[in-house]
Amino acid sequence: MSLLPILRFPDPRLKTMAVRVERIDDNLRRLARDMAETMYEAPGIGLAATQVDVHKQLIVIDASETRDQLLTLINPEILEQDGLQVCEEGCLSVPGIYDKVARAEHVVVRYLDLDGAEQTIEAVGLLAVCLQHEIDHLQGQVFVEHLSQLKQLRIRNKLAKQARITA
Repeated sequence: MSLLPILRFPDPRLKTMAVRVERIDDNLRRLARDMAETMYEAPGIGLAATQVDVHKQLIVIDASETRDQLLTLINPEILEQDGLQVCEEGCLSVPGIYDKVARAEHVVVRYLDLDGAEQTIEAVGLLAVCLQHEIDHLQGQVFVEHLSQLKQLRIRNKLAKQARITA
C-alpha cells in the first residue's frame, strides 16, 4: 500500500466529474486500500477518488471515533435526503480551513461494495454530512463552494498565502 498525493483547492482537477465504475477488479481494490491509508494518515474521515486525481466514483469513509469502521462506496447515489443540519466542515483538499455548511440531516445512499454487491446505508449526523461531502467531490464540487463568494475569495487568498510561505 502507498500514500497518495491529495489535490489542493483550487486545483482545477477537483472540478472533474467522476465516471461510474464499470468493473470492480484488483486495481480498484488496491486504489481503495491506498485511499484508506492516505485518509487515515492525513488524518481525515473521508476521501473521494477525485481528491487523489482518479476520476472514478469511489469514496472511503470512517467517521467512527475508534477509526475501525471503514466504508468503501462505489458509485454512491443519494436516494433520499431530508431535514437540515449546519455543521462545521473541513477537507483534506482545503487544509486548515473550516466553516459551517448546511446539509441534509438524514440521507439514504445506495452503492456497491468491493465485492460488487449492492448496499444501502442510512445515515444521520456526522456520517450523513461526510457522505454528502464526499459525493459532492465526485460531482466536482468542494465544500467551500457552498459558502458565500466573499468567503470563497478569502479562502483562496489564505491558501495562496500559505503556498507562498511553504514554497
